[in-house]
Amino acid sequence: MNLSVKEYEDHLFKKETALEADLKHKVFLRSTFDHCDFTKSNFSHCKFLECKMTGSNFSLVNLEGARLQDCAFENCKLVGVNFAKCEKMFLSLKFKNCLIETCNFSDLDLKGTLFLNCQIRDTFFTQTNLMESVFTGSDLQGSLFHNTDLRKANFQGALNYSINPLTNKLSKAKFSKPEVMTLLDHLEIVID
Repeated sequence: MNLSVKEYEDHLFKKETALEADLKHKVFLRSTFDHCDFTKSNFSHCKFLECKMTGSNFSLVNLEGARLQDCAFENCKLVGVNFAKCEKMFLSLKFKNCLIETCNFSDLDLKGTLFLNCQIRDTFFTQTNLMESVFTGSDLQGSLFHNTDLRKANFQGALNYSINPLTNKLSKAKFSKPEVMTLLDHLEIVID
Protein backbone atom coordinates (compact mmCIF):
# COMPACT_ATOMS: atom_id res chain seq x y z
CA MET A 1 0.00 0.00 0.00
CA ASN A 2 1.31 3.40 -0.96
CA LEU A 3 1.05 5.47 2.21
CA SER A 4 1.20 8.76 0.29
CA VAL A 5 -2.05 8.05 -1.62
CA LYS A 6 -5.06 9.60 0.18
CA GLU A 7 -7.95 8.16 -1.86
CA TYR A 8 -8.54 4.73 -3.35
CA GLU A 9 -11.49 3.97 -5.63
CA ASP A 10 -12.44 0.48 -6.88
CA HIS A 11 -9.05 -0.75 -5.65
CA LEU A 12 -8.12 -4.35 -4.82
CA PHE A 13 -5.73 -4.77 -1.90
CA LYS A 14 -4.55 -8.37 -2.12
CA LYS A 15 -2.31 -9.96 0.51
CA GLU A 16 -1.20 -6.54 1.78
CA THR A 17 0.58 -6.48 5.12
CA ALA A 18 0.67 -3.19 6.99
CA LEU A 19 1.25 -3.89 10.68
CA GLU A 20 0.97 -0.88 13.00
CA ALA A 21 0.70 1.36 9.92
CA ASP A 22 -0.42 4.98 10.16
CA LEU A 23 -3.28 5.04 7.62
CA LYS A 24 -5.45 7.80 9.09
CA HIS A 25 -7.56 10.21 6.99
CA LYS A 26 -7.65 7.92 3.91
CA VAL A 27 -10.72 7.29 1.76
CA PHE A 28 -11.54 3.82 0.41
CA LEU A 29 -14.45 3.77 -2.04
CA ARG A 30 -15.80 0.43 -3.31
CA SER A 31 -12.47 -1.19 -2.45
CA THR A 32 -11.78 -4.83 -1.62
CA PHE A 33 -9.35 -6.05 1.02
CA ASP A 34 -8.48 -9.68 0.24
CA HIS A 35 -6.33 -11.65 2.72
CA CYS A 36 -4.67 -8.54 4.15
CA ASP A 37 -3.16 -8.05 7.60
CA PHE A 38 -3.63 -4.61 9.20
CA THR A 39 -3.03 -5.64 12.83
CA LYS A 40 -2.66 -2.60 15.13
CA SER A 41 -2.95 -0.15 12.23
CA ASN A 42 -4.41 3.32 12.68
CA PHE A 43 -7.48 3.91 10.49
CA SER A 44 -8.74 6.88 12.53
CA HIS A 45 -10.89 9.31 10.55
CA CYS A 46 -10.77 7.08 7.44
CA LYS A 47 -13.78 6.55 5.22
CA PHE A 48 -14.67 3.04 4.08
CA LEU A 49 -17.57 3.36 1.65
CA GLU A 50 -19.08 0.20 0.09
CA CYS A 51 -15.97 -1.84 0.90
CA LYS A 52 -15.57 -5.61 1.18
CA MET A 53 -13.09 -7.25 3.53
CA THR A 54 -12.38 -10.95 2.92
CA GLY A 55 -10.05 -13.23 4.88
CA SER A 56 -8.31 -10.24 6.44
CA ASN A 57 -7.00 -9.43 9.91
CA PHE A 58 -8.16 -6.14 11.43
CA SER A 59 -7.22 -6.98 15.02
CA LEU A 60 -6.50 -4.08 17.36
CA VAL A 61 -7.05 -1.47 14.64
CA ASN A 62 -7.92 2.09 15.63
CA LEU A 63 -11.24 3.16 14.07
CA GLU A 64 -11.74 6.39 16.01
CA GLY A 65 -13.86 8.74 13.90
CA ALA A 66 -13.81 6.31 10.96
CA ARG A 67 -16.84 6.03 8.70
CA LEU A 68 -17.83 2.45 7.89
CA GLN A 69 -20.67 2.76 5.42
CA ASP A 70 -21.95 -0.37 3.67
CA CYS A 71 -18.97 -2.49 4.69
CA ALA A 72 -18.98 -6.29 4.58
CA PHE A 73 -16.56 -8.49 6.51
CA GLU A 74 -16.28 -12.15 5.51
CA ASN A 75 -13.90 -14.70 7.05
CA CYS A 76 -12.13 -11.83 8.85
CA LYS A 77 -10.41 -11.67 12.23
CA LEU A 78 -11.48 -8.72 14.39
CA VAL A 79 -9.98 -8.86 17.87
CA GLY A 80 -10.05 -5.91 20.29
CA VAL A 81 -11.75 -3.52 17.86
CA ASN A 82 -13.71 -0.66 19.41
CA PHE A 83 -16.47 -0.05 16.86
CA ALA A 84 -18.11 2.31 19.39
CA LYS A 85 -15.52 4.94 18.42
CA CYS A 86 -16.55 4.88 14.74
CA GLU A 87 -18.54 7.71 13.25
CA LYS A 88 -22.10 6.79 14.19
CA MET A 89 -23.85 8.39 11.23
CA PHE A 90 -24.18 6.10 8.18
CA LEU A 91 -22.69 3.12 10.09
CA SER A 92 -23.68 0.00 8.16
CA LEU A 93 -21.92 -3.36 8.63
CA LYS A 94 -22.30 -7.05 7.71
CA PHE A 95 -20.33 -9.96 9.16
CA LYS A 96 -20.16 -13.51 7.83
CA ASN A 97 -17.96 -16.33 9.16
CA CYS A 98 -15.86 -13.86 11.16
CA LEU A 99 -13.98 -14.13 14.45
CA ILE A 100 -15.17 -11.15 16.50
CA GLU A 101 -13.46 -11.25 19.90
CA THR A 102 -13.26 -8.68 22.72
CA CYS A 103 -14.84 -6.03 20.48
CA ASN A 104 -17.14 -3.18 21.52
CA PHE A 105 -20.38 -2.33 19.71
CA SER A 106 -21.88 -0.33 22.61
CA ASP A 107 -24.13 2.69 22.02
CA LEU A 108 -24.39 2.03 18.27
CA ASP A 109 -27.40 1.82 15.96
CA LEU A 110 -26.88 -1.52 14.21
CA LYS A 111 -30.49 -2.18 13.29
CA GLY A 112 -30.73 -5.06 10.82
CA THR A 113 -27.04 -5.98 10.99
CA LEU A 114 -26.07 -9.49 9.88
CA PHE A 115 -23.75 -11.56 12.09
CA LEU A 116 -23.95 -14.86 10.20
CA ASN A 117 -22.05 -17.94 11.45
CA CYS A 118 -19.58 -15.82 13.44
CA GLN A 119 -17.57 -16.55 16.57
CA ILE A 120 -18.53 -13.52 18.71
CA ARG A 121 -16.66 -13.93 21.98
CA ASP A 122 -16.42 -11.63 25.00
CA THR A 123 -17.90 -8.75 22.99
CA PHE A 124 -19.95 -5.82 24.34
CA PHE A 125 -23.41 -4.89 23.06
CA THR A 126 -24.41 -2.37 25.74
CA GLN A 127 -27.23 0.05 24.85
CA THR A 128 -26.95 -1.11 21.24
CA ASN A 129 -29.84 -1.04 18.78
CA LEU A 130 -29.78 -4.55 17.30
CA MET A 131 -33.44 -4.56 16.33
CA GLU A 132 -34.04 -7.00 13.44
CA SER A 133 -30.39 -8.09 13.48
CA VAL A 134 -29.50 -11.67 12.58
CA PHE A 135 -27.15 -13.86 14.64
CA THR A 136 -28.00 -17.14 12.89
CA GLY A 137 -25.38 -19.82 13.50
CA SER A 138 -23.17 -17.55 15.63
CA ASP A 139 -21.41 -18.53 18.86
CA LEU A 140 -21.81 -15.70 21.39
CA GLN A 141 -19.72 -17.14 24.26
CA GLY A 142 -19.10 -14.50 26.95
CA SER A 143 -20.70 -11.65 25.01
CA LEU A 144 -22.65 -9.06 27.00
CA PHE A 145 -26.08 -7.74 26.05
CA HIS A 146 -27.28 -5.00 28.41
CA ASN A 147 -30.03 -2.41 27.79
CA THR A 148 -29.96 -3.65 24.21
CA ASP A 149 -32.83 -3.50 21.74
CA LEU A 150 -33.14 -7.04 20.37
CA ARG A 151 -36.73 -6.78 19.18
CA LYS A 152 -37.33 -8.98 16.12
CA ALA A 153 -33.68 -10.13 16.23
CA ASN A 154 -32.99 -13.65 15.00
CA PHE A 155 -30.95 -15.96 17.24
CA GLN A 156 -32.09 -19.18 15.54
CA GLY A 157 -29.18 -21.60 15.49
CA ALA A 158 -27.08 -19.29 17.68
CA LEU A 159 -25.17 -20.79 20.63
CA ASN A 160 -23.79 -19.84 24.03
CA TYR A 161 -25.64 -16.55 24.41
CA SER A 162 -26.54 -15.14 27.80
CA ILE A 163 -29.29 -12.56 27.49
CA ASN A 164 -31.18 -11.21 30.47
CA PRO A 165 -34.83 -10.73 29.42
CA LEU A 166 -35.25 -8.21 32.27
CA THR A 167 -32.60 -5.77 31.00
CA ASN A 168 -32.99 -6.17 27.22
CA LYS A 169 -35.89 -5.69 24.80
CA LEU A 170 -36.76 -9.09 23.29
CA SER A 171 -40.26 -8.66 21.84
CA LYS A 172 -40.75 -10.92 18.80
CA ALA A 173 -37.10 -12.05 18.81
CA LYS A 174 -36.57 -15.56 17.40
CA PHE A 175 -34.72 -18.30 19.28
CA SER A 176 -34.15 -22.04 18.87
CA LYS A 177 -34.62 -24.89 21.34
CA PRO A 178 -32.89 -25.90 23.56
CA GLU A 179 -30.67 -22.76 23.67
CA VAL A 180 -33.69 -20.51 24.36
CA MET A 181 -33.78 -22.02 27.85
CA THR A 182 -30.72 -19.90 28.78
CA LEU A 183 -33.06 -16.88 28.93
CA LEU A 184 -34.45 -18.38 32.13
CA ASP A 185 -31.02 -18.40 33.83
CA HIS A 186 -31.49 -14.74 34.81
CA LEU A 187 -34.89 -15.23 36.45
CA GLU A 188 -33.67 -17.13 39.54
CA ILE A 189 -36.32 -19.78 39.14
CA VAL A 190 -36.12 -23.51 39.68
CA ILE A 191 -37.04 -25.75 36.75
CA ASP A 192 -37.65 -29.42 37.55
